[in-house]
Amino acid sequence: MQRHELTDPQWAALAPLLPPERPRTGRPNQAHRTIVNGIVWKLATGVPWRDVPERYGPWSTLYSRFRRWRLAGVWDRVLVALQSRADAAGQLDWTVHFVDGTVIRAHQHAAGAKGGTPRRKRWGAARAASRRRSTSARKAAASR
Repeated sequence: MQRHELTDPQWAALAPLLPPERPRTGRPNQAHRTIVNGIVWKLATGVPWRDVPERYGPWSTLYSRFRRWRLAGVWDRVLVALQSRADAAGQLDWTVHFVDGTVIRAHQHAAGAKGGTPRRKRWGAARAASRRRSTSARKAAASR
């Protein structure tokens, strides 16, 4: 077992919550455990999808499985099921488990943007009531 991979007990708890590995029709999927280990490794290390080690399979397979399951709500159902199991077993203390916004880092490009209040554009009536500044406008006014 490599670092950032699921242990056998973790996999035993997770495997029944995932979609069937062998679909009724079409080409069979790659083993879910290999793919999930690759997804866990990618999310734990923060590397781009293309830099996931080849032992987990093609990066495009990892990404497409992750994305398809996200869109289908598989990850949400897995989280709810695992939380409810842990809560029923008395392993969760809901007063302690929370996300603190102070530990969430901004991307490096999020800093240094041009700040300040944007200049407000003059609305049409104010623009029409203001004095015209071009010479052709003076000629047009004089010819009226």
